[in-house]
Amino acid sequence: MIDRLFGDLTRAGLAALAAFVLLLLVLPGFATGYILSVTTIILYLAFVGQAWNLMLGFAGLLSIGHALFMGIGAYASAYLFARHGLPPIVGLIVGGGLAVAVGAAISALAFRFAIGGVYFALLTIAFAEFTRIMVDHARFLGGTEGLFLPVSAESRQGFDLFHLRGRPEMFYYVIMLLCLGAHALCRWLLTSRAGYYWRAVRDNPQAAEALGVNIFRYRMYAVMVSSGMAATAGVFYAFFYNNLFPEQIFSVERSIEMTLAPIVGGVGTLFGPIFGAFVLTPLGEVLTWAIEWLQHEEIIGKQVKVDGVKLLFWGIAVAAIVLLQPRGLWPWACKRLGLIRAPEDREEGR
Repeated sequence: MIDRLFGDLTRAGLAALAAFVLLLLVLPGFATGYILSVTTIILYLAFVGQAWNLMLGFAGLLSIGHALFMGIGAYASAYLFARHGLPPIVGLIVGGGLAVAVGAAISALAFRFAIGGVYFALLTIAFAEFTRIMVDHARFLGGTEGLFLPVSAESRQGFDLFHLRGRPEMFYYVIMLLCLGAHALCRWLLTSRAGYYWRAVRDNPQAAEALGVNIFRYRMYAVMVSSGMAATAGVFYAFFYNNLFPEQIFSVERSIEMTLAPIVGGVGTLFGPIFGAFVLTPLGEVLTWAIEWLQHEEIIGKQVKVDGVKLLFWGIAVAAIVLLQPRGLWPWACKRLGLIRAPEDREEGR
């Protein structure tokens, strides 16, 4: 079983993975509150990126409305907790089940009418926008005024995993376990029959169908697993930030945010979403620090408006990465560092 999951890694790759996991485990012991908060966000983006990557990278299904599934999980868990006092595990079951059902319904509609590619992506955007409008007018969910989760000063200092109330260290370890668990799940799926069928359908659906692969069924499996993972991320998001607004949760920008880490790290790779998140988020923080430094009166002698400069430089940096390494940074890093075994016989970057 271990060889099946990690047989593609060299000794250097196994050592690097072990060192990475060990670093994550001990990080709260010496990290500042700022570093811990940034790392929590990085792991969250890596988790949602892994969910999105499962659909496009493994099964070849492009979604630009993945915020729909995350939002369903977030609102279901937040509503049950804020209005009825039910713990997040109940919200996860309800929200995750609802997200999987919605994903299955959208997929069944699309695949029955042979809607694929960009048109499938537009369909996911349409359902996400439709859901946003519905939540906007749902007063029991807070509407445009937002839905807020109750939190007390005492709960911020504890470690109540049952209600996901506690110190930042607790949230860090929760998302760390979710992120590593998602990576392990995707490794297992990719080496399973479903994983082989997904890649066959992704690379050549006509040939896969000719060989007897049930394209409809296995595409449905990919969407359902991915939507369930995204809903899980939504539950974490709701309890981490304690407030939800429809225009933020279901927006296209939120969906695009999910795609950036795997695109930069490497779509279709296992560690790419994690690697991409650890590149992009620190890059954004450095740009924020640089903008604040430029605006400091003691440095430039006067106040200078640099609105939009961060997004401009951040966009240039991301575009440069995509243009210079179209397959992503992770396959390039794997090849340079020798982290994978026999790249000619396996998918590079796994």
